[in-house]
Order: sequence, then structure tokens, then C-alpha cells
Amino acid sequence: MTTPILIEKETSASEPSTKRGLPKFIPEQLIAFEEDIAEEFNAANIKAPVHLYSGNENKIIKLFKRVRPQDWVLCSWRSHYQCLLKGVPPKEVKAEIMAGHSITLNFPKYRILSSAIVTGVLPIAVGLGMGIQNDGGNERVWCFLGDMTSETGAAHECIKYVRNHKLPVHFVIEDNGKSVCTDTRQTWNTEKLTYEEINDPYITYYKYESKYPHAGAGQRVQF
Repeated sequence: MTTPILIEKETSASEPSTKRGLPKFIPEQLIAFEEDIAEEFNAANIKAPVHLYSGNENKIIKLFKRVRPQDWVLCSWRSHYQCLLKGVPPKEVKAEIMAGHSITLNFPKYRILSSAIVTGVLPIAVGLGMGIQNDGGNERVWCFLGDMTSETGAAHECIKYVRNHKLPVHFVIEDNGKSVCTDTRQTWNTEKLTYEEINDPYITYYKYESKYPHAGAGQRVQF
């Protein structure tokens, strides 16, 4: 099982992670990482849930061109790609996943946090943004959430608060059309979701189709 090759600038090992440039990936490297994890999961080598990405590689790589080392990245239970793109070495990401932490990957050194709780990181993003603004800092918070999460009351409140207080927080809504196993638009009986096609400086919204289910890698695994 192969781990994608990391292409990064030469830096001193003792240099703080927030001072280094972020690594550069191509889509095939991200895909190879997730396929490796899928194989490990299907072989029952990971004794916990995994949430895999597929189909959004180009979009998330393009978005991370705007993310700086000093910025914070907050994610939900699906965060493998963000960890890699934020500079966490692939071996460290895989080690945490193999230890059962796929849905709660946290690497404070690299300023990336995630939560398995729906909307769990949204108020944290708001709090980080308030702290940065109060301190006069230049960091930015990038908060990732899914299409179903974006329709919750907590999401609406956090987005409204960030807008009204002009906090340095940017929400990235990743729409795979699913709320676990249910179509999100069917759930809400609507053809278009609240933030879909919106022109908002605080929101990036993109759609993608994944080959993986909400959780797991597509086959039943008996531990």
C-alpha cells in the first residue's frame, strides 16, 4: 500500500509549521491516499469508522491555494484531504487513522482541527475569528461543512454572526448531495439549498460526487 509522494519546499526541520509553505499535491496523490485507507478499512485493519473523500480533488486543491500556513482549518468528520493539504505529513495522518481517529483528526501544531459532532467546529470557528479580530491578527479561519450541516440552525447563526461582525472566517460548504444515506434536497423538500449558488465573500460552495458511501469504503466489514 502506497502513500502519496509529498512535494514541498525545503525547510528546516526545526522551523515552526506556521512559517513553512504548504505542500503541493496533485489529485492522483490525494486519491491514492484515500484508496490506501479504503483498502486498510476493508481488510478490517481500522477498528473504527472512516469517512473518505472522492471526486473533489481539483476543487479542494484549488481552494487550498488561498490557505496560508498561519491560517486555521476546521473540519467535520471527513478531513483526510485537509490534513494533507495543510501540511501534516501523510505518515502522521495515516497513523492517526489507523489508530481509529479518522473522524476526529486534530493536529494543533499545523492549525487543523476536526470534530465528529454535526456543527461541532462551527462555533469554534466563530470563537477563533473573534480572538483573531480582537488581537489584531492577520490569520484566517477556514471552516468546512457539508450540505446538510449548512441547513442547520447552528450553521445559519454562525454564518450570520461572522457576516455581521466581519470576522476573518470563511465557510466552505461541500455538497455531495447526501445527508448520511438520504438525499439532502429530498429531506428538505426543496430543489435548491440555502447557500447554493450564493455570491457571498464569506462562503465558498461547491458540489461533488463521491464513489464512497457516507461512512466506510463500500463493503461490510466484520471486526
